[in-house]
Amino acid sequence: MAVTARDLSLSAYRSLAEFRHQIRLFLRYSEEAARAHGIEPQQHQLLLAIKGLPIGKLPTVGELAARLQIRHHSAVELVNRMVERGSVSREPAPDDRREVLIRLTPTGERILHELSVQHQTELKKTGPELMKALEAVLSLTKGKD
Repeated sequence: MAVTARDLSLSAYRSLAEFRHQIRLFLRYSEEAARAHGIEPQQHQLLLAIKGLPIGKLPTVGELAARLQIRHHSAVELVNRMVERGSVSREPAPDDRREVLIRLTPTGERILHELSVQHQTELKKTGPELMKALEAVLSLTKGKD
């Protein structure tokens, strides 16, 4: 049975609010860390999306737009800005030269590495609270499916 609006208790709302708060704390940390490295948060997300693509996925603008949940034209502009900064490059796909792949440059690799190390350190500190909040939310749905 699906959870309905009538099934939500005050503690359910508190659990959801705490989970959202913990996510937002981490996202704010991430945003500030990106800006401290001279890039915008969405630029950091692009670098991570390129490096962290699942096996079998190609770093095309369309794929990156889907991963970032932005429109194709917004992804094009984001890539353009990162090309201008020297953090990514465009290159033709080896199998289909009409297809363009987005690759990290050494500069992009360095920025992403530094930010990723910082994020891992932050998650070691804040991860337990985030996990606790997630477990509380998930416990609300146990036995209600």
